[in-house]
This record gives sequence, structure tokens and C-alpha cells, in this order.
Amino acid sequence: MEAFVQLTGKVEEWGEFGGWHFTSIFIFLCWTGLFHGIRYYELLQSEHSDMLLAEADAREEQLKRMKAQTVARDAQIKMLRYQLNPHFLCNTLNAINSLVESEEPLKAQQMAVNLSRFLRYSLDNNPDTKLALENEIMALNLYLDIEKTRFGDRLKVDFRIDEEAKVGKIPSLLLQPIIENSMKHAISQSEEGGVIGLIATVENNQLVLELFDSGSGIKKAPTKIMSSKGRGVGLRNIGERLKALYGDEYVFELTVTPTGGLKTIIRIPYEAQQKIDKSLSTPKLFTS
Repeated sequence: MEAFVQLTGKVEEWGEFGGWHFTSIFIFLCWTGLFHGIRYYELLQSEHSDMLLAEADAREEQLKRMKAQTVARDAQIKMLRYQLNPHFLCNTLNAINSLVESEEPLKAQQMAVNLSRFLRYSLDNNPDTKLALENEIMALNLYLDIEKTRFGDRLKVDFRIDEEAKVGKIPSLLLQPIIENSMKHAISQSEEGGVIGLIATVENNQLVLELFDSGSGIKKAPTKIMSSKGRGVGLRNIGERLKALYGDEYVFELTVTPTGGLKTIIRIPYEAQQKIDKSLSTPKLFTS
């Protein structure tokens, strides 16, 4: 305005400042503020939309990772479980062959029936499936019936299962490798045979499974098997399956007793299953 007065000589221009000049400047500033306000709001909305898209992408990526981890875990559990069958299958087929050669067809047939039912149970249940302990004991009895055909009176079984523990859920075929380990290192190594036992209880909302055998009779100092390298494939697989299924919410302890036997303690969260499958308790014979 000073420059305008100097150039035009209109000194009355200062008197107009409080009039239409001030109003024009005020309106100009309001429009400028409104324009930048709208632009800032649009910028915020755009950033918010970009953030939502980024969060959606992150959630989708997380779901993909979780799905991949689940698939990998399932594959790992199946791999671990299916490593257990070939050794047992070969031993049983050899035993059936021996019975056939010794002209004991009825025993061979019964062993073949038990083998088929045990394998059917193994294949019908996914490795990550949790079944009632009572069902697992039925499967163990099939396995032990096969072994009794091989070892006769040398094999004695001592199962003590609380009623509450019977409906507790455990991973499919979790105990069979431990029993198989006892058969290999205790019963078969002792001329008198021995005892294989299982005690199942529920304590502090945990299912406690204690498996033991009488050992080979060779006296040893009691020790805990701390290193996984000192365990067989089956026992290592049990630890890895428990780790995959329960994380840190389990206990798996192995102890060598003074008689050379193996004592195993497993603690897992107690989950009750009310309906028990009795199909394994009904024998099914081959028909021609």
C-alpha cells in the first residue's frame, strides 16, 4: 500500500485499509486456509487408506505363514510317526513266517489278523489326531498280543489305568514306540522275560503316563537319559512329536533303572474325550 501511495499519490488509500482492503485480505486468507485444510484432510485419508491396505497385506502374509507352518508341522508329525512302523512290521512278518515254517497255522493266522487290525488303526488315525487313552490301550493290546505270540509266557503286562485317565486324549500311537523299545532291550534280552507296565493318572489337570519295564537283568547305575543322541529313533520321535503338538506344555523324562530297565514319564495337558471307540475290541477274522 505504501508503494501504491508513492506511485499514485493517493494518500487517502490508508484510510481504506480498514474497509474493503481488510475484508478482501480476510476472505483470501479464509479461502487459502480452507483449501489447505481440504488438501490436508485428503492426505490423511490417503495415508489412512494406505495403512489399512498395508495392515491387510500383513495379515494375509501372516495367515499364509501360519498355514505354511501348519502344513510343515503336519508333514513333520506324519514323517515322525511313519518312521515307527517299518521296524515293527518287519519283525512281525518274520514271526509269522517262523510260525508258518513251524506248522502253527492258527497262531500265524491270529498274528496276521492282529497285525492287520493294528495297521488299520495306524492308518485310519492321522499322526496329529488326539484319541482317548482307552483307544490307545486297545491298540497297544493288539501289538502286545502279537508279541505274546513270539515270546509266550516270557512277556507279562501290568496296566493300571485310572477311570479319569481312560478318557484323556493323547496323540495317536504315542506309547507304542516306548513299548517296542522295552520289547527290544528288556524282554528279548532276558531269558526269563519280564514285565512291561503302564500307570496312567490325572494330576493337577495333567495326564500323567508312567511306562516301565523290568529290564534285561543287567544291573546298572540309575541315570537319566538327557541327550537325544542316547535315545533310539522311536524315542527321539516321541519327544519331537510332543514338542510339535504341545510346545513347552509337556514333560518327557527317560530314566534307566538299576535293573537296566527304562522308566518313561510323560505329562501332557489333560483333555477329556467322552466317546470311546470300541471297534478295536471286536476281533475281525479273515474270510476266504
